[in-house]
Amino acid sequence: MQPILFVSHGGGPLPILGDPSHEDMLRAFRDLRNTLEQRFPKPDALVFISAHWESSPIAITSSAKPSLYYDYYGFPEEAYTLQYPAPGAPELASQLAESLRTAKIDVQLDTTRGLDHGVFIPGKLLFPEADIPCLQISLHPNLDPATHLYLGEQLAQLAYENILVIGSGFSFHNMRAFFAGSDLEADQKNLAFEEWLEDTLRLDDADDRKARLTQWEKAPHARFCHPREEHLLPLHVCVGAAQHNRISERWRFSALKKQGSCYMWIV
Repeated sequence: MQPILFVSHGGGPLPILGDPSHEDMLRAFRDLRNTLEQRFPKPDALVFISAHWESSPIAITSSAKPSLYYDYYGFPEEAYTLQYPAPGAPELASQLAESLRTAKIDVQLDTTRGLDHGVFIPGKLLFPEADIPCLQISLHPNLDPATHLYLGEQLAQLAYENILVIGSGFSFHNMRAFFAGSDLEADQKNLAFEEWLEDTLRLDDADDRKARLTQWEKAPHARFCHPREEHLLPLHVCVGAAQHNRISERWRFSALKKQGSCYMWIV
């Protein structure tokens, strides 16, 4: 049986390029990787939900040999030669599409889109051998929290099929604050939202967790921490997939001068 993961994937390719502001994030990923290796079997497949793809209808990559999509700009040439030659999972993609349609979720298969950095950066950090088939599911551009909680609920069975579901976003994602330098007020807002998030994910009652996440904009400094919520919604998918289970472990780290978190649910 596999856990459910939400990971913060950092700033573009910077975690892989040795950026010093991501050293603590790399430490968290090493701890997370060790936990996976010591406590869980090797997954048969990886299913990523990345903040960096929105599609209507929701889309699933279905290429047998997915390329990489370098969805960033302004980085050294090395950033555009990174490789993650993991095989695709076209059969699993077709099965997921059929299952989601049965659940009244409109979905399409995409044979051409490459895996974006929300997939290949955590993929390289957690499974550097790139030998596990993986696919990516998009967010819906309506950015509705209930939609993404429901999407996650339809993925819950995957954990019991030795398939690892990974939501890839960032628990804090205010780009202006990332690059503004030292700002005590911004740091306090960041930490207040992080604490609200952890309190929510540790609630025993699954309905209470869902209700709070559905109304996440009421959290302390919610719109400061997420001016646009695409980096938060992969967490909603994870909560839906975890069903009644609250988080089991949390990894907190500092990246780009702000606090972030990775979470694990054991189902």
